[in-house]
Amino acid sequence: MGDNLVHLHKNTTPPLDPSADPATVTTLTVVPDPAPALPVPLWVRSGRAVTTAVTHETTKTTVRAVARHSLYTFNGGRIVARRTWDGKTGARYERMIRTAEAAGNLEAAEEWEERLQRFRQARHHRRMDLLHSPVEAAKGLAVGTGVGIGVLVALGVVMAINNHDIGDVITPLKAMIEFIGLLIRIVQVTWGTALIVGPLLALFALWAVGSKQQAAPQWALPANVRSSEGEPVTPSIVVKALRDLGVPALRGAIKEMGDAGASMLGPIRIAGCGVEVDVTLPSGVSTIEVQNRRRKLAENLTRHEHEVFITIPQAARTVRLWVADSGALDEPIGPSPLVTDETMTADYTKGKAPWGQDLRGDMAALSVYQRHLLITGLSNQGKTVALRSLALWLALDKSVQFWIGDLKGIGDWKMFYGLATVLIQGPTDDHVIQVTEMVERAVEEMNRRIQAPPGTVFPALIVIVDEAQMA
Repeated sequence: MGDNLVHLHKNTTPPLDPSADPATVTTLTVVPDPAPALPVPLWVRSGRAVTTAVTHETTKTTVRAVARHSLYTFNGGRIVARRTWDGKTGARYERMIRTAEAAGNLEAAEEWEERLQRFRQARHHRRMDLLHSPVEAAKGLAVGTGVGIGVLVALGVVMAINNHDIGDVITPLKAMIEFIGLLIRIVQVTWGTALIVGPLLALFALWAVGSKQQAAPQWALPANVRSSEGEPVTPSIVVKALRDLGVPALRGAIKEMGDAGASMLGPIRIAGCGVEVDVTLPSGVSTIEVQNRRRKLAENLTRHEHEVFITIPQAARTVRLWVADSGALDEPIGPSPLVTDETMTADYTKGKAPWGQDLRGDMAALSVYQRHLLITGLSNQGKTVALRSLALWLALDKSVQFWIGDLKGIGDWKMFYGLATVLIQGPTDDHVIQVTEMVERAVEEMNRRIQAPPGTVFPALIVIVDEAQMA
């Protein structure tokens, strides 16, 4: 049987010979040996261990922390160096000139150029003064040393006269020399420590600057910062969002402006459940280029697309951004005034129906006087509710008549029993025929009123068809 195992089983299968006694038949079942498990190669085990260690969450957190704090220090040094460079040179003025030129503001460009000239003149005077300062410093040091020695000697003479000891003349001078020696010894003792602590303090200062500015890539920031949405809208965030919008001319202009890019922005104002800001675009950038990238701009501002709106004000080359507070538009807006205001009345010709809230949180109203409305949208998005809110407001005007066709027939318009002159509810073919005939009668009624003599007064007639799926 080779390397196979032979298992003996009694009566496990029917006998081959029909005449044989089943109790005496023995069946042989051949069961192959299980294949021996091959040892896992060392390189496979090592690779799995390395992969597990590298992909472990603790490793990722450690790498992020090391990268974050290292980049805080490095980029903090860059920030300090740039601030120092701006303070010692005319780079800041030149940047503001480029910003004003990019914005087309020549008056501001000329003003910054004058400031640059005054800065250069003052810097030239300071440098010329430095040429003479070593000689003047040496003279001042010599005069100060002589005066100091004279004062100490005079003090020693007074002490000698008082103590009747001629040796006290040099006592103040000796005390000053010993004090200077003590300072030198203190410096000698602490010099080694200062050489170590000083650079560490400098690195800590650079780290503090970088940490405050969060000068690290997004992936290296802490989890609560990476996952945060809806951060407050600040000038730097708006400028960065515009820079990364994908418009080459806009990106180049903002890059030239540097820290002065915020000069494109007007004041950031609170507007309802969000903020509003006007952006004056640089020369060569059209407003339509920004409007066509609304979704990307919203994502750059850590908002959803429906939370950012772009309009064009009267000012040329300007877009107005309205950015909602994160999640504010997804919150319910509260009950309608039709529910809360018991004193509300309606006027079909002059009044406006409450129809929700605008972006600023104020009530949105709509006039329905001689107006045709077509409300479209996906299922369960509020079309019937929007239309019904207008009709319920109109129902407060007793002179208004209603012809209503509800082709869903699920009771959305049942509150108009007794209010509507015509109320058809149902989804069948007969209901569709009835609603079609109702609309035809409405057209005939409209033509009759148009042909009536001038001055004839008719009661308002509102015709509503809900869910015209096959229109």
